[in-house]
Amino acid sequence: MTSEHRGDYQELVDEISELLGAPATLESRDFELIAFGAYDSERDLDPSSLDPVRTRSILTRRSTPAVRAWFEGFGITRATGPVRIPRTPEAGVHRGRICLPVRHRGVVLGYVWLLEDGPGPSDRRLDAAMRVTARIGALLADEAQHGADLTRELRAVLTAERDWQRDMAVAELRTALGPRADGPHTLVCVAPWPDGPDDDAPSVRTVPGATALCTLPRGASDLALALLLRLRATDVLTPATAAAGRLLERARESGAGGRGPAAAAGIAEPRTGLADLGAAWEEAAAAARAALAEPRLGPVAWWASIGPYRLLTALPPRAAHDPVAGPLLAPAHRELARTAETYLDLAGQAGRTAAELGIHRQTLYYRLSRVEQLTGLDLDDGEDRLLLHMALKAHRL
Repeated sequence: MTSEHRGDYQELVDEISELLGAPATLESRDFELIAFGAYDSERDLDPSSLDPVRTRSILTRRSTPAVRAWFEGFGITRATGPVRIPRTPEAGVHRGRICLPVRHRGVVLGYVWLLEDGPGPSDRRLDAAMRVTARIGALLADEAQHGADLTRELRAVLTAERDWQRDMAVAELRTALGPRADGPHTLVCVAPWPDGPDDDAPSVRTVPGATALCTLPRGASDLALALLLRLRATDVLTPATAAAGRLLERARESGAGGRGPAAAAGIAEPRTGLADLGAAWEEAAAAARAALAEPRLGPVAWWASIGPYRLLTALPPRAAHDPVAGPLLAPAHRELARTAETYLDLAGQAGRTAAELGIHRQTLYYRLSRVEQLTGLDLDDGEDRLLLHMALKAHRL
């Protein structure tokens, strides 16, 4: 959420709460929490009366896809006036709702929700509350336009083909961000990201410190999500890890029925200002790629933590595949490849390797001799070992 609107949303939600005599919450059209009114009645403070759906929305700042689909089934996306939704305990909705659609120029941009007890507010009061939602809609439309501008400008920075194009794009982004552009930032890459338009990407308001985000092509068919994240300091890294975890949860939920392909997140080294965003994106994308290739690095990996993958991810795809490892990487020799990689990971220590693989040392020696026969390499030679180790790691990418 843009800082200039945060207080405005809260004031307008409080105004609706006062008009209708009930605590209100404001959510985006994606059911992401924006603001909520104070709980001031004895019933609202009684733990036995808490509504699980509402509690989760406030604590996690968003609702599940199942909850969203259930409420949308009452026609709230098309409604132009208040919609009453009955209590349904089996769906976790223990108290009835009134939904006030928030629209701007005919487009629904969010919802104001109120818990309803008894007869509820009069039509006159609801009409007055709908006039307040129109003011909220104007603010959300302004924020959406600003977010679209930042999306376009961040994408231009990260996809620029020439230095002068990137310099121009950075200047545009810096102008749009104002004073925020000069502080410490990092970039987060989440890949693969579920296919869809930028409208389906999470809002920056749901990620503390988020400045801008966009989706970018990743290979021939996949997408990656790029998030520009503002930090308090270059050595305070927990906000980036938390943001990456939140985006990974969103990626999983946005997959087919919550069962989309495995995703990973990469985080670039923090920087002050925007001048090195191109290099930062390469780091974040490389870290995500390494975390996908090597599960022990993920699901969230910092570029500084991916070790040899910092070099391997920088190689052109063709250069990373050395033919010497080809025979070893055939499906029939999968166990030999695993043995060789484990042996090299453990610095050639036969005892540790045998223990790690759960095999006898003589079995290990036999397998290593087969590796040498298949590759033509001498595992007593340091350069041969380095070549094979790099080829096996590169194969994971």
